[in-house]
Amino acid sequence: MSLYGPNSQNLSLAVRAAPEQVVPAINLGALIGRIEEAIIEETDSIRTDVQFDIRASNARKSRYLYELTRALKGAREGTVPAEHRNGLIRLREKLADNEAAIRAHHAAVNEVATLMQNVMQHAENDGTYSAGEFGYGR
Repeated sequence: MSLYGPNSQNLSLAVRAAPEQVVPAINLGALIGRIEEAIIEETDSIRTDVQFDIRASNARKSRYLYELTRALKGAREGTVPAEHRNGLIRLREKLADNEAAIRAHHAAVNEVATLMQNVMQHAENDGTYSAGEFGYGR
């Protein structure tokens, strides 16, 4: 039996552990729910709020994902209750959507930065302050 299924690309559901070790159900569902809420909020805000603090949101998301990693440490795929496996699959889908939004945001920021750089270079090269304007180049 393989520990990794076809959907275990980034957020692995299976980790090597002793056979008797079972993921404790304590707050795992609540933790998954908190992470989902944070990711949905971040994804929506990236798409709509120009004042959104992506750095603070990313720190919170990283902290939550670290908590999830700790909660799942030592678990095998078969020891994660079905409702939590489904929650982890949903979480993986939301993370993929979040990644797409972050990539689009990053691409847009790079495009604006490139446009601004080009405008500044054009303004510097418009001849206003060239040596020829002051008679030095003649």
